[in-house]
Amino acid sequence: MSDLSTDGWAGLESQRGMPVGGAAASRVVSGAAQSRIDKAFARCFSGDDGDIALRHLRAVTLDRALGPGVSDASMRHLDGQRCLVLHIQSLIERGRNGPK
Repeated sequence: MSDLSTDGWAGLESQRGMPVGGAAASRVVSGAAQSRIDKAFARCFSGDDGDIALRHLRAVTLDRALGPGVSDASMRHLDGQRCLVLHIQSLIERGRNGPK
């Protein structure tokens, strides 16, 4: 498998068709590569546009409540979305302030 931290888009292209939760999900990123990823997320979500986008993601996931008749699949789907938004928020925070 290629190293995404050095191969850029080519590294992503080589993983097409890889199953979700496969080898890519368990890959460990080095400290320097993680720092670059954190800073990239901080840059992407900086400024007014980034704030608008992040507020929208929070509104449609974290601030959303499902009714009592919702299916198990719908709850799991929303939970996955919430986890992703929380992960994005943590990447942004580390990119702005460094690791704790």
